[in-house]
Amino acid sequence: MQTNRSLTRMVVSVSQLLLFGTLLFSGLLYHAVIQNGNMTSTRRPNFIIILADDIGWGDLGANQQERQKLSNTPNLDLMAQEGMRLTDFHSPASTCSPSRAALLTGRHGLRNGVTHNFAVGSVGGLPLSETTLAEILHQNGYYTAMIVQIQHYRVSKAGHSSCYSKVALPLFENETIVEQPLDLWRLTQRYTSTALDVILKARKQAQPFLLYMALAHMHVPLSPHFHVPLPSAPHPSEGAVYAASLRDMDELVGAIKNASDASEKDNTLIWFTGDNGPWDQKCLYSGSVGPFQGKWQTSRGGGSAKRTTWEGGHRVPTVAYWPGRVPANSTSSALLSGLDIFPTLLSLAGVKPLPDRRYDGMDATDVLLHGTETGHKFLFHPNSGAAGKYGDLQTVRMGRHKAFYITGGAEACSGSTGKEELHDPPLIFDLSQDKAEETTLDPTTEEYREAEERGRRAREVLLYDIATDPLLSTADYTTDQSAAPCCDRRHASCRCSSG
Repeated sequence: MQTNRSLTRMVVSVSQLLLFGTLLFSGLLYHAVIQNGNMTSTRRPNFIIILADDIGWGDLGANQQERQKLSNTPNLDLMAQEGMRLTDFHSPASTCSPSRAALLTGRHGLRNGVTHNFAVGSVGGLPLSETTLAEILHQNGYYTAMIVQIQHYRVSKAGHSSCYSKVALPLFENETIVEQPLDLWRLTQRYTSTALDVILKARKQAQPFLLYMALAHMHVPLSPHFHVPLPSAPHPSEGAVYAASLRDMDELVGAIKNASDASEKDNTLIWFTGDNGPWDQKCLYSGSVGPFQGKWQTSRGGGSAKRTTWEGGHRVPTVAYWPGRVPANSTSSALLSGLDIFPTLLSLAGVKPLPDRRYDGMDATDVLLHGTETGHKFLFHPNSGAAGKYGDLQTVRMGRHKAFYITGGAEACSGSTGKEELHDPPLIFDLSQDKAEETTLDPTTEEYREAEERGRRAREVLLYDIATDPLLSTADYTTDQSAAPCCDRRHASCRCSSG
């Protein structure tokens, strides 16, 4: 990892730690930067971003059909009731590192350099040539903090997978490992106390704040809070262990909401979303994609959620809550993305993005505050490991239509995978009639020809724009065994505790 050049670069360093280790080991990072001086007379909003890991669109109780509704997310459901549920919201990628890098920079992986996950021994992370949302807000007087997880753990299933055990799960505070292995029983408590501390400190400093919480939930290993009372599971994919962890995460969200409401309820936007869809490979430890089943793919083998560009891989449950500003009990079907968090928060803060670089997100202020349904005309989904070259934008969403130039299935619970297939002309689905992405449009119809032409032109424009972008970054994916996190190198799996 590159050395920080200054205290203000610490925000970038923290995001590098997040990205370098995502999907490799579990930990908590916390850092807060305090800007000296008094706040200006203009009251600027606070922002809390809560990012769940590997969560399914159907995991949110508010997204379930009434006849099936046995919710494990009552606090999030209440947030949706008091705020806005975004039903057509998508993660920027279908796996962790590129999704988070895009959220933090507002740029696709082909621009910011992060196109796939980093390894346990990665020496790099988000390139320092990129500028994060936290860094820009900090430079404009915001108190900024990150609480993030970085993890790796593979599901133990006979025949095709095993647990990774070379490095015990560490707990970080800033860049110091304070506990290894991490005590999962106390993780949610640590998340909560640290988040409340951030809110309190920002309040004492009389500064607006940005708190970014990237949770370990719902990635394995799941939170071991099995004592939580559970309703009956609505379908087999939601077993008791997953449901308990989901309820545990929901209670954490409720605690953050309550603390925020007690501090500055009318001046704080809470934005809950996910980094990608469920991990099919985890079987009963995986979430629900809801109606977005990717049946065209699953009928041919492999899973259609995490790592794929099928809807289950990137359509994520999303709620925006800001009493008095975001309309209560509202639902938006505007086509939006995690890429939009960057420009939207800057706009609400009255801060302009850097003029020297090109962004891929849009300002969704009018959607959140005024209920407009104007989202992206086109949204591009990058290949995230199931098929094709990492980061390639070969799936295009345009209104109700979605075009696939390449398809493939990730490893499913059964162990099967779906082979990579190129499509020329592309497969096109009408999501308004076919949420399960089961039946393609007939290429001989006028509807197909019009959709294909719009998608092809939009893709050509974007790829040309990226190819001519003078500020493209390149991530360092070099690995070194010494880069693996270990607080005591005398032990093979590392052991330490701060008390």
